[in-house]
Amino acid sequence: MYTVSLISFFLSAVIAREIVFPRIAAIQGSGQVPLGNDNIVDIVTDSQFSGLTTFAHLPYVNCFVDDGTDLTPYDIAILGAPFDTGVTARPGARYGPGGIRLGSRRLEGWSIYTGMNVFESWARIVDCGDAPLTWLDNTVALKQLDLAHKVISSRPANTTYLGRTPRVVTLGGDHTTTLSALRSTYEKWGPVSVIHFDSHIDTWDPKVLGGGISHYAGVNHGTFLHIAHEEGLIRNTSVHVGIRAPVNRPKGDLRNDIRCGFEMIKARDLDSLGINGVVEEIKRRVGDSKVYISVDIDVLDPAFAPATGTAEPGGFSTRELLSILDALNGLPVIGADVVEVAPIYDTAAETTTLAAAEVAHSLLYLMVATPVMSE
Repeated sequence: MYTVSLISFFLSAVIAREIVFPRIAAIQGSGQVPLGNDNIVDIVTDSQFSGLTTFAHLPYVNCFVDDGTDLTPYDIAILGAPFDTGVTARPGARYGPGGIRLGSRRLEGWSIYTGMNVFESWARIVDCGDAPLTWLDNTVALKQLDLAHKVISSRPANTTYLGRTPRVVTLGGDHTTTLSALRSTYEKWGPVSVIHFDSHIDTWDPKVLGGGISHYAGVNHGTFLHIAHEEGLIRNTSVHVGIRAPVNRPKGDLRNDIRCGFEMIKARDLDSLGINGVVEEIKRRVGDSKVYISVDIDVLDPAFAPATGTAEPGGFSTRELLSILDALNGLPVIGADVVEVAPIYDTAAETTTLAAAEVAHSLLYLMVATPVMSE
């Protein structure tokens, strides 16, 4: 009898392939659906971890070949710039684009603050992947990045009645990469006001930072804004936000900074001005000019963004930075970037890459909220 009961138990276990779990308390309905050969399940949507890792699960388009963009025109492009051989401290930002994309996996839906879903808007946004840059020669790599920006921004936009020129959000990469973006925006939009979120001024004369060694070394993440000024790419209405790092010369660096067209809002000015005051100062400075926003993740305090090459204590919190960015709504932002993310130094919780992804999300919001017609 015992043997027969045991055999019956095993036979019933084999036959009962479909398992229905009990109803979950307080949830109405018919309970969980048993899985079987006749059931149809969705393997296409609603997963944060499926498919290739693009920024916020945006469609990937090879923006460097004609076939891809002919089929999928776009209004805003995400571009990775895996370059970190222009740094003066810790390297690793070449892995920043990949890290930021990983940090963006949960980005979706409508913002509780702005009420906008940038991924369900008039703008078609795509991820162009990373620019193919050599890691053996900085001059060649930056020429490659120059060309990548030129090609991407020269495609016809998808929504032409709201702007004929696609705009680009760059994921860095060290801050030297912003120079290529500014060269591209100059060709399409003319000189721009730069809103530069950073702990460092980055307008150092190449003769002071690197150029004393060689002209090659003089092009780096601390001199690119000086070079941009020398090339006539930026207006005399630019502004730094969050500065707190020391300068190399007591007066010369600050005089040169003014000559390059910048005013300065220091990190501790936030304590006296408040977020609204900082935003008012930024808007006063740039006026009605077209704007490029560059965010070095080290504008945040290392408590919020440890994964960067030149961390400086005493910076903004993530909430403060995002509040300032969102309040810049209405400015004609024609290009933007978030740079200097070096994931190898991050916490296990991906603190820095999550923050950088949210910064990029805010930059997309500013672009979607204010379409800009090219001249």
